[in-house]
Amino acid sequence: MIKWSRFGAWAGFLAVVLGAFGAHGLATMLKDSGRVETWETAVLYHIVHAPMLLVVARFAPSRARGLALSGFASGMIVFSGTLYLLCVTGKTWLGAVTPIGGVLLLVGWAATAFAVGAPRGD
Repeated sequence: MIKWSRFGAWAGFLAVVLGAFGAHGLATMLKDSGRVETWETAVLYHIVHAPMLLVVARFAPSRARGLALSGFASGMIVFSGTLYLLCVTGKTWLGAVTPIGGVLLLVGWAATAFAVGAPRGD
């Protein structure tokens, strides 16, 4: 679980870096203020789910842990990643991929919900 905890920590670090970039550098790069709002949404979902990787890696029972971690990690990458790329590149078709990331995040949350109270079995 160390690799997942490390991934969660670096994901949180990256979320703060990308949030700062969005607040201080992105607006000057973009003329479309809607893309700045989209960036902020990406950062919000990114920063919320990075700590979940740490919590689930540490506390979730083993039988639910893998699905929850995979859901959160892949969902964060696909959801936030496509929004980041959409903002920087202007390629609007990426918005069609973003909901897949949302579904993956829901898988992470559902697996976490089912894991609550289950025997650890580690």
